Amino acid sequence: MGNDSVGVVDVKARKLLRTLHGFREPQGIGYEPSTDTVYVASAGDGSVRLLHGEDLTPAGIIGLGADADNIRIDAPSHRVLVGYGGGALAVIDPAHRQKIADIPLKAHPESFQVEPQGGRIFVNVPDANEIAVLDLTTARQTSSWATKDLRANFPLAIDAERQQVVAMFRHPAKLAAFTLRGRGMTHAVEACGDSDDLFVDAKRSLIYISCGEGFLDVFAAQGDAFVRVAHLATAAGARTSLWVPQFDRLFLAVRAAKDPAAIWIFRPAN
Repeated sequence: MGNDSVGVVDVKARKLLRTLHGFREPQGIGYEPSTDTVYVASAGDGSVRLLHGEDLTPAGIIGLGADADNIRIDAPSHRVLVGYGGGALAVIDPAHRQKIADIPLKAHPESFQVEPQGGRIFVNVPDANEIAVLDLTTARQTSSWATKDLRANFPLAIDAERQQVVAMFRHPAKLAAFTLRGRGMTHAVEACGDSDDLFVDAKRSLIYISCGEGFLDVFAAQGDAFVRVAHLATAAGARTSLWVPQFDRLFLAVRAAKDPAAIWIFRPAN
């Protein structure tokens, strides 16, 4: 995002392979396997650019108008979902490479996740102080969960084992849980500040949170509660991360400061 480019990294060899230019504030990226296509959403021009997976050459462009942001690939429905603008999720058909629907929201969507085998989408809508619940089949919002006195909900994940959505808030900095049965917030605990990504490690029943204040928090899900088991110092502004279960690693993007920009790799202790 910072220099309008997309980096291609070989995580096994731990090296940067190439840098793709020509984007305007790229925010979200996703790979759609059935068509071997990479999708890149850019906030600067509201576009979703498509790249051939084999060689990363241009494969098309879908204009959304403004502030294209997070991307999710929903394999069961063969749909690509993109949050954008003043409040909507675009539904894209990857086979025809075109937008087929919009799901309206009250304000700009931040992180969202698709319920595994459930057909629901849970969306952080911080400017509306809610988590919106959408039906992908009907392309409509079916309900909303109020965030009460918590504000600025950006990262969100689904804890399938415990049947809950977990979301991080910046004001105040808290990790909160919402039951998938729609009964609202069940509990919240203090966590690191300026969070931007959150992941559930299903294998270990752990939650990883990367925060711009310069920390990585690790919480254990114990019954109906969260217990912080690690508070690791990282770097100021390092709030973008990616948990890859196949590699059993957490990748943290660290912006350039005294040292060049880098990706730090974390391995779970057990």
